Amino acid sequence: MPEFSVDVVFPCLNEAGALPWVLGRLPEGYRGIVVDNGSTDGSADVARAHGATVVSEARRGFGAAANAGLVAATADIVAFCDADASMDPAELPRLVDALLSNTADLVLGRRRPTGRGSWPLHARLANRALSTLIRCRAGIDLKDLGPMRAGHRERLLALGIEDRRSGYPLEMVLRASTRGWRIREIDTSYAPRVGRSKVTGTLRGTIVAINDMSRLLAEVKHS
Repeated sequence: MPEFSVDVVFPCLNEAGALPWVLGRLPEGYRGIVVDNGSTDGSADVARAHGATVVSEARRGFGAAANAGLVAATADIVAFCDADASMDPAELPRLVDALLSNTADLVLGRRRPTGRGSWPLHARLANRALSTLIRCRAGIDLKDLGPMRAGHRERLLALGIEDRRSGYPLEMVLRASTRGWRIREIDTSYAPRVGRSKVTGTLRGTIVAINDMSRLLAEVKHS
């Protein structure tokens, strides 16, 4: 039996200001694995000081960091969560419960903004368009491709996800769907993040993410 029942992967690039709150919200039995993706603000030291396991990933990209955390995990269940305080790790047990009750194989947190500024307009519109494309091209009925999610470690590794940039979350869903996994969404709160987002907080970051995900969906369409 592993010491922790759930490992929580936090891809991290310069999140020193948010990490104390984020790691302090982890439920008992949940271990934080902070994957430092080249931070220059001391994020790794802050993470260690607050009890997290720190993994270094030199290759830049959300997918590279997320995958490094998945490989480093040892618990049967692995969850993923942003490290910017926009999501509350205290809500993770609701996602994990769906796995433990065997009502889902992959559980996604459907973001529900808690106030103004939580979700920029361009990011919300992009997410809506992406959800429509996923339904039309891949036949998966999702309302949100949220980064908070949970699944069983060995099964996630077996998916063989290849994307190491912004397409990682989508490729996980697409590969899970082709294998007949039950994918479930559960509402989770979404608050204004600490600092500026590297993806949805900028128009350029949003465009990069859309391009990565559009490429993956085009492959599904032509397969």
